[in-house]
Amino acid sequence: MSEMKATQNTRAGIWLMIATTFVFAMQDGISRHLGTNNSIIMVVMLRFWFFAAVVTAVAARAPQGFRAAIATKHLGIQLIRGPLLALEVCVMVLGFVKLGLIESHAVFTCAPLLVAALSGPILGERVGWRRWVAIGVGFLGVLVILQPGVSVFSPWALVPLLAATLFALYALLTRSVARGDSASVSFFWTGVTGAVAMTPMGLYAMHPMTLPDWGWMAALCCTAMIGHNLFIRSYAVAEASAVQPFAYFQLAFASILAIVVFGEDLKTHVILGAAIVVAAGLFTLWRQRVNERRANAPSALK
Repeated sequence: MSEMKATQNTRAGIWLMIATTFVFAMQDGISRHLGTNNSIIMVVMLRFWFFAAVVTAVAARAPQGFRAAIATKHLGIQLIRGPLLALEVCVMVLGFVKLGLIESHAVFTCAPLLVAALSGPILGERVGWRRWVAIGVGFLGVLVILQPGVSVFSPWALVPLLAATLFALYALLTRSVARGDSASVSFFWTGVTGAVAMTPMGLYAMHPMTLPDWGWMAALCCTAMIGHNLFIRSYAVAEASAVQPFAYFQLAFASILAIVVFGEDLKTHVILGAAIVVAAGLFTLWRQRVNERRANAPSALK
């Protein structure tokens, strides 16, 4: 019975992750449009304002009361996650505007490698030499994407790499708090703390938007809320090693959107580099699952 439940949870986590990547890709396209015509900081602030308003309203209507709905066993980590995510969004949207969706997402595919590299100091997991080799190979793929000697030393070329690092930290902290907090609790703290962190800078950068952009802003708010809710729930119902490989669907969804809507070109070196990064990431995740199975083998025999 327990094995069947685990399988069902893993299957649900996989579908939640695929749905997450689709929603995130649509969100990224809207973010690129809005970030090109408006202040990125203002756009992210408005997005988190909506996020915070929705999660606060949901928590206020919880059956057990507002305090119970927001009670967390990891307050310190929850206070960090929202601002960290808000910063990552600002950095990544800047990458969309300066580099485009395809190249930014191709670099961003190294996030799972960063998750593996940082899982030791943050979650206390052991990273063996094979995974360190894969991480190194993956970053060679990033260099292929960024064309060493041409754009790799440009600050804009490093923007999506910084965003990937921030998102890897957010993903690891999300997994950490999921051990004690429900998805709804994490959802609340993500929205509220992110809004608080963005408000001072966002108000300073505030300026009028066109009516069509207000419509796109509304769409961005909805996709952001839905996407991160799906993301949190995916990690809550399944192991990270099981669902993380399916996060690569976002590269495919975003590339299709970039070509069809924004007229971007799919360059050979970007395809090659992304393939190297994805292959290294999948190998890293496979090694993680192998190690987990070995660790669980003795208990399974009892």
